[in-house]
Amino acid sequence: MELYDAIKTRRSVRAYQDRPVEEDKLARLLEAARLAPSGNNRQDRKFIVVRSHEARNAIAESCGQAFLAKAPAVIVAVSLNNRLMHCGVPSGAVDCAIALDHSALAATAEGLGTCWIGHFEQDACRKILGVPPTATIIEMMTLGYPADAPSAKPRKALAELISYDKFE
Repeated sequence: MELYDAIKTRRSVRAYQDRPVEEDKLARLLEAARLAPSGNNRQDRKFIVVRSHEARNAIAESCGQAFLAKAPAVIVAVSLNNRLMHCGVPSGAVDCAIALDHSALAATAEGLGTCWIGHFEQDACRKILGVPPTATIIEMMTLGYPADAPSAKPRKALAELISYDKFE
């Protein structure tokens, strides 16, 4: 699939087929995450691929999002640093978001669906996944074969989002 097609067709999928993701497809989208840029090329991030029913159920319960347990896999992006970039934005959050976005587009190209999960309990999920207190779970992303075909959500017109040379 061509990149712009993946960008245009990516959807948030919340219903999954009961079908595992093949190892070669999983490896390609994890490679896409690995190749994503990071601030100063620190690569201060880890990805946890959660496939066990027990862990997915525990995470879903702690998040209050039952659909998460139905996805064959959940990728958890963890920042290993708490640094702020010079601009005051946390570098770990940015680095993990870029990596997961690369993975989401790769998943779309592979015929897989994803959904970003930002609504979760940090401490509960940290305990379930064994993430140390020195690291931060930034985001989770469900992964699997879509059970339905979500329609495109409305997007603002480009003219509403773009200004040139100064904020307007």
